[in-house]
Amino acid sequence: MTGQERQTDLGPAAGGDAPVFAEPWEAQAFAMVVHLHDRGAFTWQEWAACLSDEIHGDVERSYYAHWLRALEKIVAVKGLAAPDALTARKRAWQEAAARTPHGHPIALDDPPEA
Repeated sequence: MTGQERQTDLGPAAGGDAPVFAEPWEAQAFAMVVHLHDRGAFTWQEWAACLSDEIHGDVERSYYAHWLRALEKIVAVKGLAAPDALTARKRAWQEAAARTPHGHPIALDDPPEA
């Protein structure tokens, strides 16, 4: 395996045939950050600082788990969603995942109420 094909704990290396995202949620979290930045919700410098804080925190997570936690934090700090709404959405997602048969897409019925 060459350096271009390996994936590190802090994210995928460029090149090779390996997918950039191991799971669909990783791509979705990535896309949400890009979308929010494009809409002016935060600067790249703010995002980089938030992600860096997550990566250099005390908890070991995969790269995109850090990415997701940083996204949750910056959304809360910027007031883009109420903390109760984020908690309710996370709970609804977990409940939907628990009742979805393996191999089927997870679908949320209606947005949860906070």
